[in-house]
Amino acid sequence: FGIIQGSTFSELRRRSLDETVAIGFDGYALGGLSVGEGPAAMYEVVNEFGPQLPPERPRYLMGVGTPENLLVAVAAGMDMFDCVMPTRNARNGMYFTHRGPLSIKQARFRDDAGPIDEACDCYACRNFSRAYLRHLFVSKEILSSVLATIHNLRFYNRLMENIRGALEKGVFKQYKQGFLDAYQRCEDL
Repeated sequence: FGIIQGSTFSELRRRSLDETVAIGFDGYALGGLSVGEGPAAMYEVVNEFGPQLPPERPRYLMGVGTPENLLVAVAAGMDMFDCVMPTRNARNGMYFTHRGPLSIKQARFRDDAGPIDEACDCYACRNFSRAYLRHLFVSKEILSSVLATIHNLRFYNRLMENIRGALEKGVFKQYKQGFLDAYQRCEDL
């Protein structure tokens, strides 16, 4: 992969893009983002340079990974991503759900018999309650991180499956808006 660099400086990214594409790599990546510049600046770079990457080659956005980030990046033509977020957040008791991130640390889940996400088909959601998952987390059981990781990875896989389906059907814009409308902090779970 040829990696397009330049931080948030358009003229540097333009030069990097032109010179990197001229070499003719098998794929292209936008690098040097999501390192403290804030979402608005990152989205500006992705929206400006994502569509300019050769569409016949894989387009990779490096180190970016909130669900919102992925939807913005796909809209700008990006194809693939990598991020530690599903596993790092799992270790910290954070579960991704279709209605937003859920922190299992909260005492309100102490007696909650429901699954993390009723729309999820992962092993953790099919077999364990929020109360039990909270117990594992506060007890510092390694199984807590394992189950949270299984769940979060399934969430991300399902998100990308849904994005691919929406793209194939030509309804990505509507899918993106519907997802973002539903994706909020889980205060009402």
